[in-house]
Amino acid sequence: MTKPIDSVAIVGGGFSGAMLAARLAERGTASTLINRTADFGLGVAYSTPFDGHLLNVRSGRMSAIADRPDDFVVWLKATHPALADPDGFAPRRIYGLYVQARLAAVEAAHPDLIRRLVGQVIAVETAGVRLGDGSLIPARAVVLATGNPAPRTAGSGSSRRILSDPWAPAALERIDVDDDVIIVGTGLTMVDMLLMLEGRGWHGRAMALSRRGLMPRAHGERPDPPLQPTRTLLTAPLSERLKAARALARDHGWRELMEGLRPITADLWVLADVATRRRIVRHLRPFWDVHRHRLATVIGQAMERMRSEGRLSLFTGRVHAITADDQGVRLEWRHRRGEAAPLSASWLIDCTGPGHAADADPLTAPLIASGRARLDPLRLGLDLDPLGRVLDREGQPDPSLFVLGPPARAAFWETIAVPDIRKRIDQVTGALISQSLIG
Repeated sequence: MTKPIDSVAIVGGGFSGAMLAARLAERGTASTLINRTADFGLGVAYSTPFDGHLLNVRSGRMSAIADRPDDFVVWLKATHPALADPDGFAPRRIYGLYVQARLAAVEAAHPDLIRRLVGQVIAVETAGVRLGDGSLIPARAVVLATGNPAPRTAGSGSSRRILSDPWAPAALERIDVDDDVIIVGTGLTMVDMLLMLEGRGWHGRAMALSRRGLMPRAHGERPDPPLQPTRTLLTAPLSERLKAARALARDHGWRELMEGLRPITADLWVLADVATRRRIVRHLRPFWDVHRHRLATVIGQAMERMRSEGRLSLFTGRVHAITADDQGVRLEWRHRRGEAAPLSASWLIDCTGPGHAADADPLTAPLIASGRARLDPLRLGLDLDPLGRVLDREGQPDPSLFVLGPPARAAFWETIAVPDIRKRIDQVTGALISQSLIG
């Protein structure tokens, strides 16, 4: 006899939630997978219809299944053989089809163990989750896999000239082909927006501002061999680690250095004390992000082309004020030396990245207020134990409440890329099954 279909409620049906439901079903555990739309398995990253948006990780590392590392490439060979290069970067749209295909295959192989439900979860309760229509979905455990929220820097869209959520449907369609744009944020979201604009025939100019003025680096033409981290790099005080990292990057290559650190980054974060984590977030995070989360080679080349053509300019500073009217947008900003000449354009796009704020989120803020959850010391997100269980006000893990994927960044730091999430999926699956057996 199978367990009740509502045994685990998974809030969020993107990659993290969908692949957790699949893994649980393969282990004989039922779940209800709840998503705001019927596009299960896609989330923001893989719902893009634009084939110019490529994966940031080579296809050979993008299996959704930890113990079947070639699963995605095998699927590509059967369905899109022209893309089946393990060292290539497939379109994200195609990867979304792969995730959906895996979910459907598991559903077919394990009938009645995955229930899909389209709805908006408005509250996490002790007996399960409450939907916007007032109904309760009973569950012995809840997993929050809500993905990345929209940016928050530019406000809530008080002007039509300010695109506060660049991923909103048809957000870029208002921009004419020769309009200039201001972009706040110079990371991966900026790159995605510029690619999509160019794909629509846009040939205007972009002025992009961030605190460091750094843009993501690109992968090399071929995979880089990992450099074995030294003892100093792993155990010394942070300042000595940084010095060692710079020396290794100079002598052996920064890509090789990052490849060596990639599999153990989450473990190093877990072992770090609060003071070390605070220094990383405050001083090193921008540099880490642009080297760790790289662009497909061809996309890196496209960004360099735009810069050489004078169509992409990077500015280093902080936003001071944003004003807009029917004609355009004006951005006042400051750099380290003080005031800078304002930037003006037809549109402003907020590309500052996910606006994680667990204490302001309508789903998690009540959990914090009630004491069932708490923020981590750096206020990056909910505080979790090594299994991903939410810690209450007293620091005790809640065996019925988990967080998976990007919202778990406070505990694991590296929790947005597929290779990292699939490892966490197996950990959460094991914990849920163990707790079920004990219960």
